Amino acid sequence: MGANIVIAGGGPVGLMNALLLAREGLQITVVEAEPDVVYSPRAIAYAWPLLEALDSLDLLDDMVAAGHTTDERTWRVYQTGETLVLNHDAVKGFTPHPYSLTLGQDGLARVLLAHLSRYPNVEILWSTKVVGVAQKDSQVLVDCEGEGGSFQLEAGWLIAADGGRSTVRKSLGLSLEGFTWPERFIATDIAYDLGAHGWSSGYLIDPVYGAVLYKLTTDGLWRVTYSESTRLPVETVEQRIPEFMKNILPDSQDYELKHFSPYSMHQRTASTYRVGRVLLAGDSAHVTNPTSGFGLMGGLYDSFLLSETLAAVIKGGASDQLLDEYAEKRRDVYINVTAPVSTESMRICFRSDDPERLAWDLNLLREKQKNPEKMRAFLSVPAALETPSLITGKTLRADMT
Repeated sequence: MGANIVIAGGGPVGLMNALLLAREGLQITVVEAEPDVVYSPRAIAYAWPLLEALDSLDLLDDMVAAGHTTDERTWRVYQTGETLVLNHDAVKGFTPHPYSLTLGQDGLARVLLAHLSRYPNVEILWSTKVVGVAQKDSQVLVDCEGEGGSFQLEAGWLIAADGGRSTVRKSLGLSLEGFTWPERFIATDIAYDLGAHGWSSGYLIDPVYGAVLYKLTTDGLWRVTYSESTRLPVETVEQRIPEFMKNILPDSQDYELKHFSPYSMHQRTASTYRVGRVLLAGDSAHVTNPTSGFGLMGGLYDSFLLSETLAAVIKGGASDQLLDEYAEKRRDVYINVTAPVSTESMRICFRSDDPERLAWDLNLLREKQKNPEKMRAFLSVPAALETPSLITGKTLRADMT
């Protein structure tokens, strides 16, 4: 079996796979279409169960230094002002990290690049596109286009981490099956200190003015993500942002729009995450609406399982049938955890137009706020994103019992 691995995609999922496989002494080539890490107002949140995994991989300290932590999350009802605070005190004593981490995915990518710079067995080809894939015997042939022209890479294995519009996945004849939401998300970064007005990171519940709000930095930069109908022209999104901000910010005259990005939302997954010597991870394999933050977190858990399993197949002589298990188990996690939890979170935050259902949802949140055991169970839901090691049967987080 070939010991050289090509990874399509230099985002967090691709770079995480690259780092974990490089630590195994394998030769890695990352192919990324962009000339550098791209800033985009997308994934930012990492729940405490994932922090345990990142700590075990010696990445957490650098991530915390690059971002910031919070020990609470709020659900605020737009119409009434009721604010329910879900505090991480409930998981103290169950984890060394009773908080969540906020760090843009570009920040995570730069942390990973800093770690990758220590490994001479890693090459990153920036400004290079994967344009085609073929498999022959024990090799994958990866056709690329770079600044110097076209060329072909030969690899023992190829990991597709090139996003929701994955060229690799399309080259395999795979599509993402599922549905597209009738709303688009508008992710904005604004200079406005919501914290000074008593707001914490969390959710604003309303069918019209629903939003996900997260403090990005300690100097007043916040991410505000809201939805609008896809019937509205995407070309005029920027013109509509002030009207939305006027309705949710305590004093909308004071905010400054730094960045914005409209994007479609999907609940879709590939029918398989493995075709021969090509393996899918992250958005190449599955996409979700981001309300729960399960997109990037799910992709990182893909990476943990895939890198360990692939290294065992290449180095340790483990059966490559374990890679079929990787594909099956990670797809099951998407179907049974990522998609339903993300869909339910979106319904509560953005589609709360049924008064009886909203009252039910709020009562459940109130019960969690009052009951530490229910709160702990709620804050622990992201732990279900992890698949135990196919080699050891263990997880990367501590035993919570």
